[in-house]
Amino acid sequence: AFGRWHSRVRGAPEVLRQVPVSCLAEEIATPGDGQLKGLVTIAGNPVISSPDCAALDAALPMLDCMISIDNWLNETTRHAHVILPGQSHLEQPHMDEMIWSWAIRNASKWSAPIFDIPDDQPREWEVLLTLAGLFLGMPADGVDTAMLDDAYFAGFVGKVAEYPQVGISARDPTEIVAPTEGRGPDRFVDLAIRTGSYGDRYGSNPDGWTFEKLKAHPNGIDLGPLRPRVREVLQTPNGRIDAAPAYVVNDLPRLRARLARHDDGLVLVSRRHLRSNNSWMHNVKVLVKGKDRCTLMMHPTDAEAAGVADGGVASVSSESGSIEISVEVTDEMMPGVVSLPHGWGHDLDGVQLSVAKEFAGVNSNILSPGHLVDAISGNAVVNGIPVEVAPAEARASIDSGRG
Repeated sequence: AFGRWHSRVRGAPEVLRQVPVSCLAEEIATPGDGQLKGLVTIAGNPVISSPDCAALDAALPMLDCMISIDNWLNETTRHAHVILPGQSHLEQPHMDEMIWSWAIRNASKWSAPIFDIPDDQPREWEVLLTLAGLFLGMPADGVDTAMLDDAYFAGFVGKVAEYPQVGISARDPTEIVAPTEGRGPDRFVDLAIRTGSYGDRYGSNPDGWTFEKLKAHPNGIDLGPLRPRVREVLQTPNGRIDAAPAYVVNDLPRLRARLARHDDGLVLVSRRHLRSNNSWMHNVKVLVKGKDRCTLMMHPTDAEAAGVADGGVASVSSESGSIEISVEVTDEMMPGVVSLPHGWGHDLDGVQLSVAKEFAGVNSNILSPGHLVDAISGNAVVNGIPVEVAPAEARASIDSGRG
């Protein structure tokens, strides 16, 4: 289902219950019924990672309440009224779910925390439940996180038991809740393992896997190659995979028109370096030291036409903004295409990231128009943005003349 509702200001259609992140700034800044007054961020940095980020940076101070769960005072959290600390990577357990989606074998691994945290420091899930209790109107000194955890988990189990393919349908949810040990994420991990294809199904498959059995294998487990399961999991009414849904097919005329265009200008594409994933690795000196990796990569033909040289400084402009950046001339780029890395731009006031500020770079999302989104998915268009490139001094002269 798509387009069941639209955003308040722009009228952007909902896609899978979401609208483009670029809607956030206008929903904060535009008065009226439904105006966004509060925001919670969790280890995120949308002031760096969102399109038209300058608009969001300007809008965040308008919030009545902004709460951030983060260990850093970065470009986004510097706007927060309250910053609540989370645990570092080495203080949290980890069981990957996303990366295994690309695996070709059935495998799993649980990683226990390397360091314990003090007994009086709440876990991140306890912080989140405390906030949930406050949002529900509970008194600040009376939020019972254990009760909320129990209630949420019991409700979740009841919902899961409605699906026959999970293997616990028709079971009393209390029969499932009682033997599920742990609290917070641990009990959800146990539930996922035990109701999965290899799980013990809470007793119906006694030799199956549980969380406790997995933890006894610190190097992980390999249960063999993937098995076909399409017929088991497919839920379409006709039992077939809809490879050409009308929602996508109906957009083909727009695609044909787009492919027939003739653009003579430059387009900007994004990139990232192995030692610089997004923005969160820039405060580690050993990863950012060395040669400048925040550069504008251009083909020699384009660089010559724009009047810029390798190692020089260029002004890059789009309809949403302009930045200045060092040029890297290389034949690795296709003519007509220039490239900037994303996740940089750590030179804003109030940021307390000493290493990142030393290697600040520039924020490519200043050039990303907020309205430029993929019509089908609602995702921001991060590649193929029309831009102009000129020597920095020439751009400064042009801007001065306009003034």
